[in-house]
Amino acid sequence: MKVLLVSDYGNLAGGAEYQLQLLRDGLRQRGHDVRLLATTARPGGGPSIADDACLGTTSSLRTMLQSFNPSAFLTLRRVLAEFRPEVVHVTLFLTQLSPAILPLLRGTPSLFYAVWSRPVCPRGTRMLRDGTQCRTVWGTGCFRTRCVPLRDWPPLMLQRTLWQRWRGVFDRIVANSAATERQLREAGIEVAEVIWPGVPRLPMSRPFSVEPTVAFAGRLVREKGVDVLLSAFADVAKRLPAARLVLVGDGPERPVLEKQVRDLGIAERVEVTGRLSPEETQGRLAGAWIQAVPSRWPEPFGMVATEAMMRGAAVVASDIGGLPEIVEHGRTGLLVPPGDARAFAAALLRLLQDREEADRMGHEGRALAVAKFGIEAHVDRFVETYRAVCSGRAS
Repeated sequence: MKVLLVSDYGNLAGGAEYQLQLLRDGLRQRGHDVRLLATTARPGGGPSIADDACLGTTSSLRTMLQSFNPSAFLTLRRVLAEFRPEVVHVTLFLTQLSPAILPLLRGTPSLFYAVWSRPVCPRGTRMLRDGTQCRTVWGTGCFRTRCVPLRDWPPLMLQRTLWQRWRGVFDRIVANSAATERQLREAGIEVAEVIWPGVPRLPMSRPFSVEPTVAFAGRLVREKGVDVLLSAFADVAKRLPAARLVLVGDGPERPVLEKQVRDLGIAERVEVTGRLSPEETQGRLAGAWIQAVPSRWPEPFGMVATEAMMRGAAVVASDIGGLPEIVEHGRTGLLVPPGDARAFAAALLRLLQDREEADRMGHEGRALAVAKFGIEAHVDRFVETYRAVCSGRAS
């Protein structure tokens, strides 16, 4: 089968991009002919894995490209004519690629894989700037709540209009979690099915590190709740002086978080590694007793949790978004209210003070991840969906 993958970004800037690479590689290993079209924008740097590229930017001009990207239109038109895919799979859409590309898909079976809230929220988080959950419909409310500055509001409203007009070209819309599906349905977008992201089968990370260790991996942005984790860990350190915390990642909040570490007096117990490659990340997280996922925002899914379960680490996560679909409370980890540092500290202490329970949850999580979240099953589900889309268009 000839499959064209279309995405805003072609570098491994986050979990969604890494997931796209895993899908492409998995499809190719099964003998499918796959190409990836993405923009030249590379947030965070790193090489691009795209086979075809159109113009993209991380500058202030990005808002204009989101509304109309001529380079994306011309490049997609060329690739469709040259490659002649049997199915087009669009994902991570609307931050670089304009909905103006969608009319080009009318003659080709296509699907949209929604991996976050961008189709219903210009910020992609469904959160207001004060950290509370947004209940406003995308439109004038985005300006009233100051989520969208005045200079960006007109082009983003144009993008929304074009998206609403042309999203019907997709034969099927698929969500990456039930949480994402709910957000789309609430906005009137019909979702045909949920396909969870998949992760490779990682080696079991045993033995545990000698020191009871908590790990975090992700972008250092406010939505990820790392400040909550630091406040919680400061309480843990008072009760358990041997405890250690490793933060893997980088982002705009890093200076603020490093100052918080110093102010809390836990600098000797906290390591901030900065951004690492996927291989370096897995090596640095090996041996951690707990993977912390303290997100404030409703994570669309939470691949960091499934990867941790594959390694055999217990997961302490916020009870929000797609995370409750991954973590089984009391079996593979613990769920706590988002933003509650005291509850997070109690959950960390429970496992750090009971190595046997942490080990048991880690083994349970490993078994669950292998059964439900393997990349092989993810690729198989998409192959089935591609065939169903092609069959439906043919009939």
